[in-house]
Amino acid sequence: MKPDTERAREMQEQAERIEGVLRGIKHRIVVFSGKGGVGKTTVAVNLAYALVKRAKKVGLLDADITGPNVPKMTGAVAPYAPGENPHEIHPHVREGLSIISIAPMLPEDSPVIWRGPLRSGAIRQFLADVVWGELDYLLADLPPGTGDEILTTVQEMHPQMAVVVTTPQEVSLVDCRRAVNMAKKMNIPVIGVIENMSGLICPHCGGEIDLFGTGGGKDMARRMGVAFLGRIPLEVKTRISGDQGKPVVLHDPESPVSAAFDSITQNVEALLK
Repeated sequence: MKPDTERAREMQEQAERIEGVLRGIKHRIVVFSGKGGVGKTTVAVNLAYALVKRAKKVGLLDADITGPNVPKMTGAVAPYAPGENPHEIHPHVREGLSIISIAPMLPEDSPVIWRGPLRSGAIRQFLADVVWGELDYLLADLPPGTGDEILTTVQEMHPQMAVVVTTPQEVSLVDCRRAVNMAKKMNIPVIGVIENMSGLICPHCGGEIDLFGTGGGKDMARRMGVAFLGRIPLEVKTRISGDQGKPVVLHDPESPVSAAFDSITQNVEALLK
């Protein structure tokens, strides 16, 4: 084990590198949810690419260390190239988006059985050592819940905005309310809610079915005094494109889901201005 003085010096050097990286990033957004299964990573990936479509320089940090799905949804699965010095990590760049995740660093299907301090350490290393360059936006896709990764990312990244993803039904809204209150307690300046899976678009007739209901996220945002960014319908093609590593906003730009992301992205930019 390293002496305390050496460990303290390394932590201080890492903190200084994080500070230097953040100076080159205009806007920082964390995307999280109170519970799993609400489509948080799908939202993070497509929101990032929607910003790229608007000619922005964007990075996406996969901070879900134990469940890193961003590479699967973007096709960024190859190993990372080494940097010029031991601290540097060069992100993948896929169709204009810079992406970092722990998944390409691990054997396929290998579980990440790490305690909280190790997971937090990985996030700090990503923030300190990834060569992002100048960015208009850095988005962090966080794990569900209120664990160490969320605390570390918010404390180190100092986001200006939290995007909380929910589905319309009450069982999801219960946890979403906790996530909104967590963002408030952590003093994130702007908080926005996205209602995902808000109506199923029938692949045969094009009609909409309120599979999980609709409107719950908007009503909750109003009651809690935070912004409502928009609703995203559930569409089969979105699932297929995600499984194939082809984000829907790029590969099916005329779809209702892509239109929803375009509207949400306009709201995000307006709030951050």
